[in-house]
Order: sequence, then C-alpha cells, then structure tokens
Amino acid sequence: MMNIDVLTLFPEMFEGVFGHSILKKAAENEAVTYNVVNFREYADNKHKTVDDYPYGGGAGMVLKPQPIFDAVEDLRSKSGASPRVILLCPQGERYTQKKAEELAEADHLIFVCGHYEGYDERIREHVVTDEISIGDFVLTGGELGAMVVIDSVVRLLPGVLGNQESHMKDSFSTGFLEHPHYTRPADFRGIKVPDVLMSGNHRLVEEWRAKESLRRTYLRRPDLLEDAELTSEQQKWLNEIKKEDK
Repeated sequence: MMNIDVLTLFPEMFEGVFGHSILKKAAENEAVTYNVVNFREYADNKHKTVDDYPYGGGAGMVLKPQPIFDAVEDLRSKSGASPRVILLCPQGERYTQKKAEELAEADHLIFVCGHYEGYDERIREHVVTDEISIGDFVLTGGELGAMVVIDSVVRLLPGVLGNQESHMKDSFSTGFLEHPHYTRPADFRGIKVPDVLMSGNHRLVEEWRAKESLRRTYLRRPDLLEDAELTSEQQKWLNEIKKEDK
C-alpha cells in the first residue's frame, strides 16, 4: 500500500479530489492512504505564522523552514519507509509520465504545497528529494500541481484500474501519443468507424493502432520522435505518414 501525505495551508481543497472517482476507489481498495495536513499546526510561534519577509528585501512572503522541517520529520518518524518528499514549484523538473511511473514505485510520498512567493532555500536543500513543475506557468499555490501528480501516480498502482493494461497504452506511456478510439454506433451522422476496427482481425487492429499512434505523435508532438528508437517497421510507417502529409 502506498501512503501519501500532503502538507498544505488549505486541506479542504483536497476533499473533493480524494473523495471521488479513481482516487476514492483506490483508497477503498486499500491501494493507497491519504493524509492531508495543515502545516500551520507545526508553527512554533503563538500566532501560527508560517511565512516571513525575505532577507534582502523584495516583494511577497517566503515560507519559513521550521514548520516544514518539523512536519516532514514528524511524518517520517511515523513511516516505516524512507519517503520521497516532493516540492511543487515552477523551478522543478518538468513532470512526465516517466516520472509518474517512477513515483508509483515508492511506498511513501510527501507533497509540500507552498502558497506564497517562495520557499526558504534550506527546505529545498535539506528536506526535499524531488522538485516538480507541471508546466511552464505559475499557479497561486502548489495544491493543484499536487493533485495532478497524485492522480497520475495513483492510477498506476496495482489493482486501481479495472484493466491493468489500460494505462500501459496511454499517451506517453509508450513514448508516443495514444491512437484514436471509436465506439458504437459504427455510422454516426455519416461519419464511419474505420473498417479495420470491425474486421475481427486482432493483428490488423493492433497494427492500425500502432501506426495511428505514430501518426498522431508526428502530427501533434513531433518533438517526441526526436530521440525515439524506432523499429524498422515503425520507420517505414513514419516515412509513409510523412509522404501522406505532404
């Protein structure tokens, strides 16, 4: 079972996220536990302040190290495993499916969500094991980023999805974007499902899906192909796709 702790000043933001859909089912199936903590509780001053003005001046407030250090140390002491401590911030590494798969192997994750101008640098240097950014933009706080990462990780845990093969063919899991999907009716307003998908020939269906996955990647995210190691068959398909696109 994976244990997930979230340190935030706004724990109520996570109630709806953890209480619905796959994340709720994962907890009910004992694949994961969630613990959301308001780290203001760890502040050692009578006013429970967790931020202060930055040394050297400047706009905004900075999270003090003491509440985060004490909160993480307390959570570590209650865990039998050495946790990954994840800081959500614009300066972190760009989040990818590969990173989600890596984090899904951990037993214990602690997410630190800031909500001010920044963090005292000593938090980064002495507490955090991973810094993650979900994109090149700035959010009000780390809560939404943590929700995104947690959702992407939990769905990878054994027994969470009904079909364990579901996530294996998701976009980015294979290195490419996912192929198109169709369902009934076969003819909707004159727009028909490709014949191969109704042929009953599983080999041809898988071949079509693999080629269309490659096509979609080439047309929408060609950057993913720059360092991809293609098989001879995939290279042949890619050449065909490029000719068709001219």
